Amino acid sequence: MLRVWISRIRAGKEARVRQWLAELTTRADEVRETFRDETVRAEQAFIIPGEGGPLLLYVIEAEDLEQGSRAFANSTHRIDIEHKAVMRECLDEPLALRPLYDVTAQ
Repeated sequence: MLRVWISRIRAGKEARVRQWLAELTTRADEVRETFRDETVRAEQAFIIPGEGGPLLLYVIEAEDLEQGSRAFANSTHRIDIEHKAVMRECLDEPLALRPLYDVTAQ
């Protein structure tokens, strides 16, 4: 299953988000450890410039998104704890999105 989140990046926090995303890349083995608990197959993040400020676009592919959300919420992995802290510091609430088109292979 695929999930997309878009959040506004708070004023003055884009550099911090970029730094954190770069750090996640260098800590890919730690990230992959969390994937096992969260049933994640892949994640990607993009920063999109916008008139109201930059947006963070986050894409996750997982076997079970609900299980993944629970595992992330309860995670004791150091990298997940750090990730939550950076996201709280830098992002506003995610935009309310519903796909207009959503088809998967059977």
